[in-house]
Amino acid sequence: MNPDYDVIVIGSGAGGLTAAVALAQAGMKTLVCEQHEVPGGWTHSFTLQGYRFSPGVHYIGDLQPGGNLRRVYEGLGVSQDLEFCEINPDGFDHIIVGDERFDIPKGKKRFAERLKARFPHEAEGIDAYLDAVDALMGNLGRLGRVRGVSEAMGATSSALSVLRWGRRTGQDLINHFVSDPLLKDILGGQAGDHGLPPSQVSVFFHAGVVHHYFNGGWYPRGGGFALPRAFVRALKRASGEIRLKSPVSRILLEKGRAIGVELANGDAIRSRYVISNADPEVTFGKLIGRDRLSARLRKKLDRVEYSVSALSLFFAVDMDLRAAGLDSGNYWLYDRGNIDELYQLGLGDYALRAKTPPAMFLTVTTLKDPSKMHSGHHTCEAFTFVGYEPFAKWRHEQTGRRSADYEALKEDLAWRMFRALERYAPGISRHVVFWSLGTPLTNEHYINATRGSLYGIAKGPRQVGPGAFPIQTEIEGLYMVGASTLSHGVAGTTSTGLIAAKKILQCSTRELLQANGPELRTYPSEDPSQWPEKLQERIKRGRSA
Repeated sequence: MNPDYDVIVIGSGAGGLTAAVALAQAGMKTLVCEQHEVPGGWTHSFTLQGYRFSPGVHYIGDLQPGGNLRRVYEGLGVSQDLEFCEINPDGFDHIIVGDERFDIPKGKKRFAERLKARFPHEAEGIDAYLDAVDALMGNLGRLGRVRGVSEAMGATSSALSVLRWGRRTGQDLINHFVSDPLLKDILGGQAGDHGLPPSQVSVFFHAGVVHHYFNGGWYPRGGGFALPRAFVRALKRASGEIRLKSPVSRILLEKGRAIGVELANGDAIRSRYVISNADPEVTFGKLIGRDRLSARLRKKLDRVEYSVSALSLFFAVDMDLRAAGLDSGNYWLYDRGNIDELYQLGLGDYALRAKTPPAMFLTVTTLKDPSKMHSGHHTCEAFTFVGYEPFAKWRHEQTGRRSADYEALKEDLAWRMFRALERYAPGISRHVVFWSLGTPLTNEHYINATRGSLYGIAKGPRQVGPGAFPIQTEIEGLYMVGASTLSHGVAGTTSTGLIAAKKILQCSTRELLQANGPELRTYPSEDPSQWPEKLQERIKRGRSA
């Protein structure tokens, strides 16, 4: 073959960059091709009028000492270029349902105690529910580590537990243990982290989200782009390469094997392996073509359902949001009870028909990371779910030059979202100094996400585990990573990158994590006085108008 590279990675999301760094550190000649002008996929950041926004990174779990994701960052050496802000440990997620509010604290025990203090009549069910979440994730983990006959025999109980819940939903799990309607809404209140109504999401993804944040949440200092920046630096230290503004137009096949890629400019680059961080429709439908797939894969591709999309409102305000009662935690805003119904509305066009969105997510990134304030202004990000279809008629128009009716709709939708936020932060709409609204078409253009999906394929029971897309594809030499394989989110997609590298190198995770990076640095979002002096000075400058 005389390949130009050992490995070519298509896309620089968390999964693709993790695989690239691990393989480059193992001595493989590695190239990452990214269609955007900046790396990161959903972990990238962008700056508009001096304000930095991170559309896909709002908090990350599992970074406590001994946490799996922390171990990965330190083991790959990217920890030398990463710092994290620990968001409010007394309420990293604020669930607001109508006039009721519940703050989810750091720590499973504290979470249980706070729930039982609020719902003493459900005390037994609360303990059983949280223990079930723990057990489900533990059993899945044990099954994934089975090696040899003796371990397989010992994993029998884990397998039975997993099979018992196999086709059940998150709402099934909640309903099994509790009956109070408000408590059910609180326990399902983080559903935006997977995008489906609790009654439609796989129980394993519901439990996975809850479990992932048992030990709190962290935000990258500097914003989401800090993640790809650290990984790109590690990639280059290992002699790997990345090419930006280099979209792949075709995966090259020879005798049924992936042998490289062709770029949009016509360049053909050969490799021993190809790893795609693109979603299944892009990978198989566009870069390979349905006619070159097996009948089974074509059928699966034609049946796949993609996750929900969103209206993404990025804005800055000249208002003291901490004085207004906000903090570094995330705000899950539901204007009434029965959040399962609200998420079902979010799958269609209801956001375009409602006077104000009934369900929103709000984060103040400058309260998460006070060092990123600009001119004394807070930067905020708010989201409400919406389907792709209402925007499909504009999909063929050029980004940035779409019709006047599209731009008018965006402005109308943005101010509906601001009006909804008034309920929780009175006066906020009068203090807006900048705003920009993204739609499903924005996601489709910048992230190359089919139908503007936020989380790859939808995580219903039919599309997880064997129903998802395997990391090792049916095409020899071609691997997939990212949100449509094992899991989504920063931690989930990072794990897919490690698995792809393990399969190619035929090694263990431990063998990949040998870079011995420094201990990950974390700072408390709620107490900047504990930050290093140079960062405290930056915070003071940022707060000055």
